[in-house]
Parts: sequence; C-alpha cells; structure tokens
Amino acid sequence: MGEKAIIIGGGVVGLTSALALAGRGIDVTLVDADSGRTAASWGNAGHIAIEQVEPLASRKAIRSAPRRLFWRGGALALPLRQWHASLPFAWRMLGAARPRRFECGKAALSMLVAQAMPAWLRLAADLPGDILRDDGHFVVWGSPAAARAGKENWAAADTGTARFRDVDADEGQGLAALLRAAPSGAIRFTNTGSIADLGRLADALEGAFERSGGRIVRGHARVSRVGGRAGVSIDGGAVTVADHIVLAAGVRSGSLIAPLGHRAPIVAERGYHLRSRNHDWPAGMPPVVFEDRSMVVTRYRDCVQVASFVEIGDPDAPADPAKWERLERHIAELGLPMRGPFDRWMGSRPTFPDYLPAIGRSGSADNLVYAFGHQHLGLTLAPITGEIVGALVAREALPLDITAFDLDRFARKA
Repeated sequence: MGEKAIIIGGGVVGLTSALALAGRGIDVTLVDADSGRTAASWGNAGHIAIEQVEPLASRKAIRSAPRRLFWRGGALALPLRQWHASLPFAWRMLGAARPRRFECGKAALSMLVAQAMPAWLRLAADLPGDILRDDGHFVVWGSPAAARAGKENWAAADTGTARFRDVDADEGQGLAALLRAAPSGAIRFTNTGSIADLGRLADALEGAFERSGGRIVRGHARVSRVGGRAGVSIDGGAVTVADHIVLAAGVRSGSLIAPLGHRAPIVAERGYHLRSRNHDWPAGMPPVVFEDRSMVVTRYRDCVQVASFVEIGDPDAPADPAKWERLERHIAELGLPMRGPFDRWMGSRPTFPDYLPAIGRSGSADNLVYAFGHQHLGLTLAPITGEIVGALVAREALPLDITAFDLDRFARKA
C-alpha cells in the first residue's frame, strides 16, 4: 500500500500543500472545518504582494503605531476587551523588532517572497480558467503631502523583486475616473500579481486536488500524540496515525499543535471588508491601494471588494460594526463607483509576533509537518509554501533555507 497523508486546513496553504503531496503519488485526505469559505484565504484582497519583503515587526512600524490607531482614524485596532491577546503579542513584537532579529527575519522572508510569483505561475499553469493576473497594482494618495511622503517611503523601501513607476497619463485618467477628485499622486507596481476571483480559485484548487485522487472531508480535526507520532481524529472519532500529517489550519493551528508540546504564540489579525455587486468598476483595473486610507479595492468576477484594518485579538470575538461603517464612509467620501447593499466580512489573518510564518518538520512528532502563520502573505506565499511542504514530506532537497521559520524559535530564549 502507498503512503497516506492527512492535511488539516482547507485554506489556500492547505490546498496547495495537498496538491503537492498528491502530485507525488501520496494518498491524501484533506480535513476542512470551514465549509462556508469564511477564512482569510477566501476573504483577502487578492493581491500577490511580492513587494512586502520587510517583516512588519520593525521599529519603524512600532514608532508609527500611535498615529495609526483606529480611534485616531487609522487602521490599527487594539480593542481593550481583547488585551489578553494583544498585550502579549505587542511585548513579543518589541523583541522581534530588535535590529539583529529584524534583519535576520527580513533576509529569510525576502528569499521566500522572491520565489512567490514564479511558484504562482507554475501553479496557475495547471489550473483551469484565468486565475492569475500579473499586471501589477496601483498605490494612490489623496493629498500632495501624502503623495510626497508615500513616494519617498517606497523609494527608500526594500521591495525585493517588485518594481514600480509613476503612472502614465492614461493610467492617471483611469484612476481619476473612479474618484470624486483626481488623486494627488499615484504609482504603479508593474510585476506584482492578483487573483481574478477568490471563489474561482477555491473551486479550481479543490477540483484539481480531487481529480488527482484526493478526498476532502468536512469536519473538525484534533491532533494528539501517539507514541512518538501525531494522530488525528475528526469530530471526536477514532485517532488515525497517518504516514504524514500536515497542519495548515491558519489561526487555529496554535491550539491544534499544542498537545505535541509546541509553543505557537499566534494571534488573530482581523481584517474587515465590504463587497458590492452593484458597481461600475472597470473589469480590467488592477487592485488599487488607497494608502492614506489604509484600504485596497479589488475587482473580482462578480463584485468589487474594499478591504482594510488590522485588529489584534481573539478570532472568536464579536465583529466591530464601526469598522464596516468607516469603510462605507471612505467609499462615499472618495466617490467610488459602487453602491449598497454591501456584503460584510471579517476574518483572521494568522500572525506570529515576528511576522514570519512557521514552516517545518516537528521535532516532537516525526510524521508532522506544519505550515501556518503567514500573516498578510498567506495568498502570496501559498504556492511556494506548498512546494516546500511537498519537499519536506518527501524528504527532498528544499528550494530554500527555512531555518528561520522553525516553530521552535518560540521555545528558545530570543
């Protein structure tokens, strides 16, 4: 009999990992508790952000945090009722932002992000339909001061393999047509990417996995130790010890891996978005980032989505309607060509305090590989993460050094 694997998590990282294993002839079962596709994988901005090679755990981000707070009009929310999650996270982030740790994290993340677009191109070539766009994205500012500061910041930033330029006349006219007043400044990244439609992506990934012989089981998994190995039970059923278990359950992964003795200080970075199906947004427009309002607008197949906010806390806490209300005000103030009623969504990005993912093989259970905690870069890094997971399971040579992503970094003193 061939090798068997269980993947825990049906988001984009779990599905790309499942495809990588199935492509190696492994009998794969994927366990997905999110049958309604409410997770961050299916509610994000659709942006493949290869320009984001600097971890957000930086002294620059910490210094700017006070002026970015929600009550001051910014996108950063630290709800008082969720201090039990945000305070320990902030303390650990301070340690991760120390210069030496930041530079080490940046070097590791840069290598990973540099392979993101090539991995996406490889994956998209095997998926049906027009899934991937590689025509970049816009960054727009509403005031001359914001435009000057924004352009200077991007010029000074390390953007890895991403490149940008000032918008040309036609692009400027196209952006101005979306707004009540023409933007004061705009740039275009020319080689970043985006997903044409997240629902279509989910269908394509699930369909490709099932055609390869994989099975999807809708249910809640639980991980336990069985001798020196990891076992999985589904909805309280019998424990199965598969040849390989891959944990890719996003923000839920921390509690799932805890019985194996791993420390995973993951937090929910909750984002909010609105979707409009009554709009006049151009079909060919790449994503537009309104940087001084901390929001991104993306045209999908059947809707336009406005996404924003970083709310640190508990994934199960009630949503804050004030976030959606502010997004509606932004839409009205900018005069964007979209109308209600709006569909509301809130989801949790799985984030570690150093803003690096956890990718590796467990030292506690020799049949467990983990891949979670990708913060804002889950969509961006999913295909290359899946390729790494496939190599880990097959014990093949890895495409890059993943030492910095070892989960045991949180078991050691920094």
